[in-house]
Amino acid sequence: QVQLVESGGGLVQAGGSLRLSCAASGSAFSTNAMGWYRQAPGKQQRELVAVISSGGSTNYGDSVKGRFTISRDNVKNTVYLQMKSLKPEDTAVYYCLYGVGSPYSRWGQGTEVTVSS
Repeated sequence: QVQLVESGGGLVQAGGSLRLSCAASGSAFSTNAMGWYRQAPGKQQRELVAVISSGGSTNYGDSVKGRFTISRDNVKNTVYLQMKSLKPEDTAVYYCLYGVGSPYSRWGQGTEVTVSS
C-alpha cells in the first residue's frame, strides 16, 4: 500500500512563499497523476489546487493560477507545490493525492498552511 509523507507547511506572512513536498513509497509513482487539494477552516469540501499528470501536464485551480507551481521528481518519488505571493485566504490544510482519477487513489495526512495578514 502506498505511503505518503507530506511536509513543508507552516506559518508565513502574506506575500511570502512556502514549498510543500509529498513523498510517495512504491514503484508506480511515475505512472500516476498527482495532485494537491486544500480544505480551508470551516469548509466541508476540499478544493483543487493543482494536478500534474504522469507526463508532466499541469492544471490549476483558478484562485492559485500564476502564484502556485506544481512539479514532480520521479527519481525521488516526490511531488512539490511551490506557493508564492501567499494570501490569508490560502490558509488551509493541504492534502496530497496519489493517483488522481484512479480507483486506487490515496490521500496524504495533510499539512497545515497558515498565512497571516
